[in-house]
Order: sequence, then structure tokens, then C-alpha cells
Amino acid sequence: MHYLPNIIFALALVVGVGFFVRNIKKLTRNIKLGKAVDVSNDKSTRLKNMTRIALGQSKMVVRPVAGFLHVIVYVGFIIINIEVLEIIIDGLFGTHRIFAFMGGFYDFLIGSFEILAFLVIVAVVIFWLRRNVIRIQRFLKPEMKGWPKKDGNLILYIELVLMFLFLTMNAVDLQLQELGAAHYVKAGAYPISQFIAPLFDSVGESTLVIFERTAWWLHILGILFFLNYLYYSKHLHILLAFPNTYYGRVNPQGEFSNLDAVTKEVKLMMDPSADPFAATTEEPEGEPEKFGASDVMDLNWVQLLNAYTCTECGRCTSECPANQTGKKLSPRKIMMDTRDRLEEVGANIDANNGEFVPDGKQLLDDYITKEELWACTTCNACVQACPVSIDPLSIIVEMRRYLVMEQSAAPMELNNMMSNIENNGAPWPYNQMDRLNWVNE
Repeated sequence: MHYLPNIIFALALVVGVGFFVRNIKKLTRNIKLGKAVDVSNDKSTRLKNMTRIALGQSKMVVRPVAGFLHVIVYVGFIIINIEVLEIIIDGLFGTHRIFAFMGGFYDFLIGSFEILAFLVIVAVVIFWLRRNVIRIQRFLKPEMKGWPKKDGNLILYIELVLMFLFLTMNAVDLQLQELGAAHYVKAGAYPISQFIAPLFDSVGESTLVIFERTAWWLHILGILFFLNYLYYSKHLHILLAFPNTYYGRVNPQGEFSNLDAVTKEVKLMMDPSADPFAATTEEPEGEPEKFGASDVMDLNWVQLLNAYTCTECGRCTSECPANQTGKKLSPRKIMMDTRDRLEEVGANIDANNGEFVPDGKQLLDDYITKEELWACTTCNACVQACPVSIDPLSIIVEMRRYLVMEQSAAPMELNNMMSNIENNGAPWPYNQMDRLNWVNE
């Protein structure tokens, strides 16, 4: 019976980590549904981008208020996890504050954790007020109704509860230390929880132990719950921001990708010695099965990683000139729709023994409309604004490519322009011989 709490803790840890590993495997499987893409170039630039953007939060602080608050929560999340390591060791071996032997350094750590926990609480409250009272415009877009709004608030509630449990646990522990209770060695500094401790002055020692153990258990179980909730939440970017910024775009933003098959045809047309009508029995080299993308499996795996990394912060949409002028396009919705469709495809595969069974749906039309795609000006404002290097434009371009090259479904104005280029060598409907007529007017 003496080891029962340790056994229960070990089981909870195994179950929590086990579910987390299962979710990571499912996440990896879904991302790998995307097409292969070469991202082996310019590794030094990629490392610099990851260090600067993901670790250094350089693009977050472009908007100072939200950026500063996010940095607090981010640093708090990273550093307080050191305290989680101590909880795990204590839970497995039945010890209490196993790192207390560090003396003054341990006092500094616990004191730092408490100050960070308090700052996280302040930041979370401000975030909640911005979402629900001040009602920042980018959180009120149509795609943010329903689950996305609930998810954003739920994350804030979880973080708030975890921080309060941590401070309560320390406050009661401090009281037990002052009482000289067995197993509660004097260790740590408590700059915040010392103000909570007086609430337990009239509580007996045995009851204090129950309070401390309850807060301790709820804190660690809450962390395990949060770990597994990440997969279903926009907070998945906590894990994916680092690989996403590493594999993010390193070539100039205005440079579009060309299809090898199309490039080959253009070169053939420009070669005066080539016979375009020559018969060949060979399969055209580099010819894709489909031009562009109509569903998530047609996108590459980096684009699918982008979709899972989306923080739903809405900076892309708030910077989008098409959205600002009332168009239906929202770059954030493009990423959310891609992720939702990918999740649907993954559930289909799970339900059919690892095989995807056509469900009569696709990303184009069922999730993202043609109106949204053609509203894009390809200005790259969304790409520039994203704090974790997501590229909604690349998905828009691939889906446009499908519409034009597979369905010939471009808007009339674009079709006219392409016809003029083909016939006149310019986007205007004038014969090449008449181009300079304007100088005579």
C-alpha cells in the first residue's frame, strides 16, 4: 500500500504519454499524405530562421502588446516545465522536492517559477479580455465562430487553472514546511504563494497534506491532459513551430514555383530546331498526374505541416487587402479548412484499415470556394505577417493552378488575358503590328 501512489502515478504517466505518442504518430501519418518536396537546400538559413522566429519570437513582437504577452506565456511554458521534471521524479520514487539539495539555486528556481506563473496569469487574463470583452476584430471573423472560439478560451482556462494549482500547491507546502511536517523539507523561495499561504493558517496539518497532495495531483494530471489536448487544439503550434519555421520558405516571396513539365514545353517552343509535332512513344518526363491541387493529398507535406501549425491568430487575415475590402478570402480560413479536410481524410483512413476510401468530397468547393481563391492578389502580406512562417499563398496558387490547367475554369478576364498573350504576345487585345499606333495620336 505504501507504493500504491507511485504505481498509480506511473500508470497515469504511461497512459498520458502513450496517448500523446499515438496522436503524434497520427499527426505524422497525416502530414506524410502530402507529396514529397525538396527542402534540403540552404540549411544554415533555415537554422537561422528557426532560431530567430520560433525560439526568438521575432515576428510575434511586431505587434508589441500581444507579442510581449505571448513571450511571457511562452517563456513561462518552457521554464516551468523544469518543475514538471521534479514532479515526475517525485511521483515515481515517492520523494518530495528531490532537487532541494541545490540549496540557493533551488530557491532561485522556485522563486522564478512563481513569478513567471503570476505573469502568465496576468497575460492570460488580458488575452481573455481581448477576445471576449474588447473583442479584437480579427477574433470575430466568420471562421472563428463555434469550436475555434471555444478552443481559444478553453486553452486560456486550462493555463489559468494550471498556474493557480501550482501556486496553491506551493502555498500549502510552505505552510507544512513552517509546521515542520514530516516529508516536507524546508526548501524553495515563494515570492507569490507566500501571500496565499495565510488562507490556510487555521487548517490542521493532516488537512493541509490532503490539500497539498490534491493540488499536486491535479497539477500533473492537468499537464498530461493539456499535452494530449494539443492535438485537437490550435496550440499544436507549441510543438510544430520549430519544424515549420525550419522548413519554411527560403527563396524570395515573389518567386512562384514552376512545373517541370510546363517549363519543358516552353523550352521546346523556344527551340528553333525542335519539331513540336514529332511523334514519341516515351512517357513525358516530369508529367504530373494532376496539375495543381484539388484536395489535401495533392499538396506537399510542408503545406500540410503549415495547416497543422496554424495558430489561428488572424494576423494574416487582418493584413490581407482582399479581406480588408470585404472579399470572402481569409488566409486563416484557408489554413483551417486545409487542416479540417486533412483531419477528415485521416479519420477516413482510420475507419478503413489504413486505406482512403473516396468520400465524394474534396478541399476545393467543399471547403474552399473558387470565389475565395480568385479574390487573392498574391501580394504575400499573409506570408509576411505569419509569426510561424506559414504560407497560405502557396495553397491558393496550387488550387488556382488546378482550376486553370485541369478545369479551364479561370475567370473570363484571366482567360481573355491568356488568349491575348497566346495570340498577340501581350495581355492586350491588339495586334503586334498596331502596338505603336498610339504614338501617332
